[in-house]
Amino acid sequence: MPVFEYRALDKSGKEVKGVLEADNEKSLRQLLKRDGIFLTSVGKGKQEGQSLLSVEVDIGQYFERITPSDLAMFTRQLATLVKAGIPLVDSLAASVEQAEKPKLQKILSKVRQDVREGMSLAQALALHDKYFTPMYTNMVRAGEASGTLDQVLNRLADFLEASVRLKSKIVGAMMYPILMLCVGALIMVAMFVFVIPQITQIFEDTGQELPLPTRILIGATHAFNNYWWLVLLTVIVGVWLFRKWKKSPKGHLQWDTLILKVPIFGNLILMTGVSRFTKTLATLLQAGVPLLNALEITKEILGNMVLVQIIDEARVLVKEGGNLADHLKRSGKFPPMVTHMIAVGEKSGALEEMLGVVSDAFEEQLNNKIAGLSSLLEPLMIVGMGGGIGVIVVAVLVPILQMNNFIQ
Repeated sequence: MPVFEYRALDKSGKEVKGVLEADNEKSLRQLLKRDGIFLTSVGKGKQEGQSLLSVEVDIGQYFERITPSDLAMFTRQLATLVKAGIPLVDSLAASVEQAEKPKLQKILSKVRQDVREGMSLAQALALHDKYFTPMYTNMVRAGEASGTLDQVLNRLADFLEASVRLKSKIVGAMMYPILMLCVGALIMVAMFVFVIPQITQIFEDTGQELPLPTRILIGATHAFNNYWWLVLLTVIVGVWLFRKWKKSPKGHLQWDTLILKVPIFGNLILMTGVSRFTKTLATLLQAGVPLLNALEITKEILGNMVLVQIIDEARVLVKEGGNLADHLKRSGKFPPMVTHMIAVGEKSGALEEMLGVVSDAFEEQLNNKIAGLSSLLEPLMIVGMGGGIGVIVVAVLVPILQMNNFIQ
């Protein structure tokens, strides 16, 4: 079914615009008239009835991404409109107009149309599972069933905004080391291609026996300049084989197990996973999603297969009448504070409140950890780059000093 971009006039004579799915322009006109909106033009001056999905628009939308920030903004706006007592269909129509990206406008227009035709909001969102996760749709479904949709949407917006902030901090912490690594690699390549060959040629012409570091440097230079294509091919094949192995269930589990054992970074990844678990589970339980369903949804967003297996086993144990805290404690991956607070919550019947407290405290710890990591990585990268360049300088200077001693 084509999607049309339109301009129209509402009952007060104010111009409105948006996108809407319809069989043809006649159907579009009828759909808008049903809402008291009168169509004036279609497709921004293009031929009448021309679909928005033209080649020009499709190319732009192919590269356009809907980010968690976009979804958080939409969720917050929808929560505000619903809380104000505006009907859901009208709230979705307003959200379509406020959306900045055409791709998001198209999706929300389809959601609005499905809701107007009798679907629940959760069902309409579930049709676009590439953007609205099972967690999102299940929370919306629980909010619709309990009559607290505005509260659930606000919790969802809080969760998405917190996730965006956490991701931004992690990316920000890693940006400087990655930039330094790239600059260091470019410097080393430039030295091996342009500088070192000229210097080593002088040493080879002297015919004297060179020290081991210099011989290694000369050999590495020759290998890099003569067989760079083989090095590049090896890297490409290695990356392809690694990704293929990592995509397999066994390889994914082995890699995730290994990555948790890496000094500094392994602990950061574990803390990030635990923070996601507590935040997501607390949000789902507060929205009224049953614990077993919440655990099933939560495990899908953790990313690390080790933690996924732990949560999957915990879900089976809870289903059989066991305690969530006991299994998490036995796994050895969850900090004592987390398991203790979960145990207290299970005994007191206030699990969602305890998880909320744990989530806030753990997020603060994670923020401090990321800040500390940023401070630690900067000098380490400088020392590493200095060490690599120092090895090259030593390999070059030692034979020069030997030549001076020989001349004297």
